[in-house]
Amino acid sequence: MTQHPHPNLGTPRKLVPGGLRIVALGGISEIGRNMTVFEIDGKLLIVDCGVLFPEDNQPGIDLILPDFSYIRDRLDDVVGVFLTHGHEDHIGAVPYLLRERVDIPLYGSPLTIALITAKCKEHRIGPITHEVREGERFTLAGFDLECVAVNHSIPDALAVAIRTKAGMVLATGDFKMDQLPLDGRVTDLATFARLGDEGVDIFMADSTNADIPGFTPSEREIMPALHRVIATTKKRVIVASFSSHVHRVQQVIDIAHENKRYVCFIGRSMVRNMKIAEDMGYLKVPSGTVIELKDLDNYGDNVVLISTGSQGEPMAALSRMANGDHQIRVGQGDTVILASSLIPGNENSVYRIINELTRFGAKVVHKANALVHVSGHAAAGELLYCYNIVKPKYAIPIHGEWRHLKANAELAIASGVPRENTFFAENGIVIDLVDHVAEVAGSIPVGFVYVDGQSIGDITEDSLKDRRILGEEGFISVIVVIDSQSGKIVAGPDIHARGFNEDAALFDEVRGDIEKALARAVADGINGTQQLSQVVRRTIGSWVGQKHRRKPMIVPVVIEV
Repeated sequence: MTQHPHPNLGTPRKLVPGGLRIVALGGISEIGRNMTVFEIDGKLLIVDCGVLFPEDNQPGIDLILPDFSYIRDRLDDVVGVFLTHGHEDHIGAVPYLLRERVDIPLYGSPLTIALITAKCKEHRIGPITHEVREGERFTLAGFDLECVAVNHSIPDALAVAIRTKAGMVLATGDFKMDQLPLDGRVTDLATFARLGDEGVDIFMADSTNADIPGFTPSEREIMPALHRVIATTKKRVIVASFSSHVHRVQQVIDIAHENKRYVCFIGRSMVRNMKIAEDMGYLKVPSGTVIELKDLDNYGDNVVLISTGSQGEPMAALSRMANGDHQIRVGQGDTVILASSLIPGNENSVYRIINELTRFGAKVVHKANALVHVSGHAAAGELLYCYNIVKPKYAIPIHGEWRHLKANAELAIASGVPRENTFFAENGIVIDLVDHVAEVAGSIPVGFVYVDGQSIGDITEDSLKDRRILGEEGFISVIVVIDSQSGKIVAGPDIHARGFNEDAALFDEVRGDIEKALARAVADGINGTQQLSQVVRRTIGSWVGQKHRRKPMIVPVVIEV
């Protein structure tokens, strides 16, 4: 666990009766692991519980979870988890939370509940779920929740208005204002305005595109580009998308069917999610259009493959195709469409995939060279519109990195929210709302919880530092056997290297230095193996640093006989 970067903020005082406390455990100053805890009169409500995907400087890590430490001793006080929509950065950590207390009830729209139920099943967890719909209002302990329809890059997304005796909070989740959505479900601005007239104390708005002027284009605007690529490609088309982007998959299916191509889903999560979406009526598939992967060879090049891996995830289908270790071999004349935008931190992985697929002879179409993706997040114009109709007393920008949060905060101020009422917060900052008056009450420690295979939370920053050193600088081991009575070297030093210069002759010159350093140490009365190991470490470390300008991991072993 890492300490909060605002040391001037102390531990918050005890929350006053009837006061509402808001603490984000993830999702602020980052894009991912969204999780916010609301507290009133000893009861806790959680909104979203997602994962963050690792960056290149976090080797070996599979997922990053919110830090549950703040609520771990109070899990019995949790009255429910409200899930705004079914994306991984909002629901992916739910199974890990349910490992702590399995009977925490989950609330979400029908598709969101279906997706999280399937995910929990993979973890062998049977969650307690409750489907809610836009316009529905229900109570959990001291929280009065109203569900509001919002448009996003997945069907069935919801914002939530949280009424309490302390005041009202409106949290958008991820949203945009597509006026011509594929499913006809627009963001319910009328309800936003009604809540504004009632009096929204705190508006927590999606910041992802706050630094982009104007309005986010409609999903319909990418249809011509997708149609042109699929219609003009003579061989196979591979479309990489998020496995939950039902709208994008629907577009590809419709265009493939129009061009008399068959569709095959590639990737476990893609197959699972699209089956759920079709069964629930969110995905309309013409009869005979979708084929099984095992039958793919029977259809030649007259296919469109819809695959996972648009963000360069190492084990996803597209990454494996780029590596040449997938049963589908990408070749000359194939076209690959990356129908997504880059999540910050994934750039290197995605560009590597583009390069490898191009090397195999494929044409790669992506957002930078064709309109094959539009964002699911509101741009500055949409956010300003919302601020003007919601008319909040306070603003807390959420879901974004620093530049996004800052841009969102400035939009709030420009729309009339006083600067002192705009909380440019981050994970761990505690904000209390008491009788419609909000203030920063302190901070709590919030760290990163790493998932590495079956290990959860065991990997520390020091472990990652060691991995980075091993990956970037290499490893040197030195074994020396000494006489326990005289302290003289009996065998060694034997020096072995990996990921460094592995030429054994390279270390001949430093062996003498180690022998001399050990002799001096023994003469000075140093005779413990631990102390002599440090002598070896310092000697070879100094030599490597001066001669080679490297800092490998050094493991000295001194054995007494």
